[in-house]
Amino acid sequence: MSARILHVAGEAAFEQEEDADSASPRTEAERSGSEAAALDAYSRTVAGVVERLAPSVANLRVLRATRRGQLPVGAGSAVVLTPDGFLLTSAHVVAGRGRTGRATFVDGREIGFRVVGADPLSDLAVLRADADDLTPAALGDAARLRVGQLVVAIGNPHGFAGSVTAGVISALGRSLPARSGSTLRMIDNVIQTDAALNPGNSGGALVDSFGRVVGVNTAVAGVGLGLAVPINEATRQVIGALMTDGRVRRAYLGVAGGPRPLPARARRERSQDSGVEVIEITPDSPAERAGLRPEDLIVELAGARVQGVDDIQRLMVADLIGSPVDVEVLRGGEPLRLRLVPRELDS
Repeated sequence: MSARILHVAGEAAFEQEEDADSASPRTEAERSGSEAAALDAYSRTVAGVVERLAPSVANLRVLRATRRGQLPVGAGSAVVLTPDGFLLTSAHVVAGRGRTGRATFVDGREIGFRVVGADPLSDLAVLRADADDLTPAALGDAARLRVGQLVVAIGNPHGFAGSVTAGVISALGRSLPARSGSTLRMIDNVIQTDAALNPGNSGGALVDSFGRVVGVNTAVAGVGLGLAVPINEATRQVIGALMTDGRVRRAYLGVAGGPRPLPARARRERSQDSGVEVIEITPDSPAERAGLRPEDLIVELAGARVQGVDDIQRLMVADLIGSPVDVEVLRGGEPLRLRLVPRELDS
């Protein structure tokens, strides 16, 4: 009887193995079909983004006026902001006095432009083209981006107009140094992507899967590593100031510092982990006049908590120029409140 049971059980197992073997080709086919469908969806997304944004990205040929006429001095890309000719690009693309140029679009039009304003400390510039029927791009919000999210870079690397690369957000919150004269500032919340960028991509669009511009391509940091200035609340203010005033006004304190953990007692009392230690103070600056000293630990400015240098930089807006603000520091571990009057940064 037991042998009978074993025999039947063995036949059942054999039949199950046959069923599994016969099912595996179908499973493999289904898997291949699923991968093909996913690839097709990816391709459709990228193609849709390009179709939507390509008319809004221009190839820039930057010129400089000389005694011998207009001479080419550089190239890059730009993104259309408004139908009446405002374009957004990188400040380093049009750096220098008397820059003008020609903007070429995918429909073959070549239109002259001039520089309305450039801000080297954010590496953004606004141009004005001689047109009133351009196709503006939709601006997104880089604050909503997530690592791993699909992005598409559209620009003109090495002068090849309308080139497209796709990749993902590989990191967020990077910092990029920017200089204007003797002033050094960090561009905050820079986007890192593995979408291939090359010379000529600068000023072009970094776009999400919905066709919204979330960054302006600004630098090639290495093989497979590109950086873009984010489109967010802070950079929208920069763009608006460049469009209306041709420049960006910033408040100035005259402090050089770096992050430092708070003492244990202050950390408990303030529910705050770090502040900015004052390392150096510029002579005759607002900081020196207010009585700040090296080794002071800034924990609050203008009513806002300060945990890093970027917190201070975000507060250096035009509204603070000439307006008294309170700065709270820890000096020798004890809290001290001082009154400070920022002045305008001369960049």
